Amino acid sequence: MTKKQLYTYVLDYFRQLHPEVTTELEFGSIFQLLVAVVLSAQCTDKRVNHVTPELFAHYPDAQSMAEADEAEIYEYVKSVSYPNAKARHLVELSQMLVNDFMGEVPADFDSLLKLPGVGRKTANVMQAVAFGQAAMPVDTHVFRVSHRLGLVPRTADTPFKVEQELVKHIPASDLARAHHWLLLHGRYVCTSRKPHCDKCELANVCTKRIEGSKLQK
Repeated sequence: MTKKQLYTYVLDYFRQLHPEVTTELEFGSIFQLLVAVVLSAQCTDKRVNHVTPELFAHYPDAQSMAEADEAEIYEYVKSVSYPNAKARHLVELSQMLVNDFMGEVPADFDSLLKLPGVGRKTANVMQAVAFGQAAMPVDTHVFRVSHRLGLVPRTADTPFKVEQELVKHIPASDLARAHHWLLLHGRYVCTSRKPHCDKCELANVCTKRIEGSKLQK
């Protein structure tokens, strides 16, 4: 199977399985999505969804969060990973949004990257989910699944290299959905330690069958 055939096979499978798909994070505005994505770094969406309702009840927008101090935000997010840094980033990015962007989250990629706590993955998530742009965020799930399925070469050993490979081979019209497809497959089927290969409809094209694969049993 050629790489083009592999991509066609995998994408056709996901199109049928999840024709409409989006983030599992819960939010009520673009600003709240940004906050949730920042909190989700190295943390589960389930945990983030547990803390954000109370956080957003008190700080629903950039203006209100910009006026808070880190200690106040920390109390609401202390159960997520790296709460001290994230509390600081949320206050600082809110202040920047108010001071530099009239309280609105910018759609421009480079402007997003200027916000404290926002890296390439977060900026790509915002572009894909909030603004409907063709973007490919690469988290640990996307990174793992892309390698296991053979969508990217072993030399794609950083999230950015994986992003470049996926963007090269996935049609722009599918790119944002493909992020969710690969993420959900990694979250629920192709899990890190014990992948559920017996339940995977892509097992027949998975590189786990290649001799010497670390996944081979």
